[in-house]
Amino acid sequence: MTKVKFLIPKGSLEENTYQLLNEAGYIISGQERTYRPTINDPKILLKILRPQEIPIFVEEGLHDVGITGQDWVKETGVDVQTLMNLEYGKVKLLLAIPEQWTHINSFSQLLKNFSDDNKIVRITTEYLNTTVKYITTNSTYIELYGDTQPLVITPWWRKGENSKVSVFLSFGATEAKPPENADAIVDIAETGTTIEQNNLKPIECLYESQAVLIVNKDALKNPSKREKIYDILTLLKGVIDGRKKIHIFVNVKEENLNQIIEKLPSLKGPTISPLSTKGWYSINAVIDRKDFHELLPTLRKLAQGLVVHEPRQILSLEEIAGEENGSETYSKN
Repeated sequence: MTKVKFLIPKGSLEENTYQLLNEAGYIISGQERTYRPTINDPKILLKILRPQEIPIFVEEGLHDVGITGQDWVKETGVDVQTLMNLEYGKVKLLLAIPEQWTHINSFSQLLKNFSDDNKIVRITTEYLNTTVKYITTNSTYIELYGDTQPLVITPWWRKGENSKVSVFLSFGATEAKPPENADAIVDIAETGTTIEQNNLKPIECLYESQAVLIVNKDALKNPSKREKIYDILTLLKGVIDGRKKIHIFVNVKEENLNQIIEKLPSLKGPTISPLSTKGWYSINAVIDRKDFHELLPTLRKLAQGLVVHEPRQILSLEEIAGEENGSETYSKN
């Protein structure tokens, strides 16, 4: 039996990942004791790794599918397919400097100020590739240093020729580095509170990130793996979509039926059924959660017996089938 090798993340994405899988109907056990927990699908093999590693192992085909952060897909520069955004783990990758530098409010100002004073700009980060790309595309950097590469320093190697702008690999606690060990940091933040508590101020946002479901391209060419991968996608997407919807049931008099139908959004169209009492109908519809409060006054005036359910999943089977048959374009990284 062909099995799909599925990587799930350890760390900041861990709790929300387990919640998503649980709501999708997966039962996972043993994750407290092992990095190879069991799952109630015999065609799936789970393994837990850090999100930093997951994009590389999926690209290499050592695993077929994985959940990681967009930030690590970008940082590693892997050639994988992103099947969907999972809409949790939302963070920003920020450039921050000591808050007392009130005269500096952009990266360009930082570069110019340090260049004028003939000082080295020291930046520490876990995101070496992303940071170097950001530095070398800055117009002020190009004006000052041309197409030279900033010096990148790790415990094992150094590369780049421009020592005036040096990027140091951070192994965590990045916010603690300035001002003694760094002049600026590039790090992720959810709310920015940790950055502020360490007397830093963000001056630029490199990009925003969230958790994503990624897949090895060759795995999609394997018919048996492809089927199971799309099963996973369908169930996870069902949870994400279900969180945005509510399921309503209302009873309405025949004279008010058309007024409600005109105002009632739904997936395809509401289900309308006559009740046993003549002149009464039942309306069954799935609507966007965000529309409910706007719709409520109409329902309150024209309908009776409103019942609201929160769906566990909304499975958009036609949409998934379209992607699987190639009628949709995958997002690329």
